[in-house]
Formats: sequence, C-alpha cells, structure tokens
Amino acid sequence: QVQLVESGGGLVQAGGSLRLSCAASGRTFSTYRMGWFRQAPGKEREFVLAINWRSGSTFYGVSAKGRFTISRDYAKNTVYLQMNSLKPEDTAVYYCASTAGNSDYSGLSSYDYWGQGTQVTVSS
Repeated sequence: QVQLVESGGGLVQAGGSLRLSCAASGRTFSTYRMGWFRQAPGKEREFVLAINWRSGSTFYGVSAKGRFTISRDYAKNTVYLQMNSLKPEDTAVYYCASTAGNSDYSGLSSYDYWGQGTQVTVSS
C-alpha cells in the first residue's frame, strides 16, 4: 500500500502561483510514476502532469503546458506541482496519484493509489 497526502491548495488571484505537494509513504519503492489530476465541479477528472519517479521524465497535459511544472524530491518521497499564471478555469480539486506500472500516463485507470485531493480556487 502507498499513502499519498496532498497539501498546498488554497485561494489565489488570477495570475498568481501555487505549489502543491504530494508526500508519499508506505511501499513507495515500487513506484514507477506519479501524476497530478484535477476535477472541476461538474466535470470529469482530467490529467494534468506526470513524472517517472526514477528517471524524472515528465509528461504534460494540455492544460499544463507553458504554465505548470512537475518535480520530485527523491529523498523526501514528495512530488510537487508548480502552477504559475493561474486562471479561474484552473479552479478544481487537485489529486495526486501513483502507480507501479508503465501504462498510459494520462489514464485514470493507470494509477493504483490516490490522495484525498486539495482544493485550488482561482479568483478573477
């Protein structure tokens, strides 16, 4: 089992920045990839970014390109989502996820473990 705990969400004005953190614990040695997803009210959960835990290779969703970056701290078992130039449409609950597999990096079903989510609200 892997436990994921997100933090860093909050209220920010449009154009501002936030950094989300996701701390992993438990059987993290088997982690191959970690990702960030988000879900806005009334919408489906969508892929934002992912990173291969050991190699550091990154994968970007459409909404993230040019504004968001993902990174990890290997020693702290933590992955970060840096969000810049935030827009009201970025308002959502952001979820961290992890997987031991190497299937579709953007697919919800590819991930084995999920955090509880952290709310990000961007005001106009």
